[in-house]
Amino acid sequence: MFAITPPGAGELLIILVIILLIFGGAKLPQLARSLGQAQKEFKRGQQEELELDEPTRSTPRDEA
Repeated sequence: MFAITPPGAGELLIILVIILLIFGGAKLPQLARSLGQAQKEFKRGQQEELELDEPTRSTPRDEA
């Protein structure tokens, strides 16, 4: 059975070259910026979800 391992330096270099060929050098900064914004929005939404769930977790439940 094959184990999934993280990509090494050679594999990352090949992936970066393919991305460069697909998107071109001019679009890479725009692509990186949009990925950063998406990550920031995801983290913000995740934090808001945790803040919304916090009051419901801390209240004791009525046990009959």
